[in-house]
Amino acid sequence: MSKSKKLDFRPNEFVVYPAHGVGQIISVEEQEVAGFALELFVITFEKDKMTLRVPTNKAVEVGMRSLSSPDVIAHAMKTLKGKAKVKRAMWSRRAQEYEQKINSGDLIAIAEVVRDLHRTDDQREQSYSERQLYEAALERLTREVAAVAGGDEILAAKQVGDVLASRAPAAAA
Repeated sequence: MSKSKKLDFRPNEFVVYPAHGVGQIISVEEQEVAGFALELFVITFEKDKMTLRVPTNKAVEVGMRSLSSPDVIAHAMKTLKGKAKVKRAMWSRRAQEYEQKINSGDLIAIAEVVRDLHRTDDQREQSYSERQLYEAALERLTREVAAVAGGDEILAAKQVGDVLASRAPAAAA
């Protein structure tokens, strides 16, 4: 299964790597590791100035996936409009759950984190760790929305911001 699945990814294609977000496959190369020939996807994350090499036969196993479809983006935007669902658990436990959602690579889960941690001006201020998680989730969401729409991150950030702002009156009520 994984042999046929690896062919879904091609050079110059944008992909989502769960722990790092949206990257671009720049090539597929052969490398010898411990005496074994290994075929690797070379993925670059321009914003982070990082290059990642992922074995082609492990790409699907580690959760690498193609960009979301416009339908999934629409569902993520709908998720953002929803009411924040903040559990009454201790912050450390919730922070762990948010971190897992962000690193899952699942766009809907990331949208849930953005929704739950978003604050309007009239709400209490966020703690440092809350702000860090919020910004990480927002950046992942924005990058994928931008990549699906054709690459304009500023436009994607405005789109996400507008959706969050449109729900503000309902959240304050």
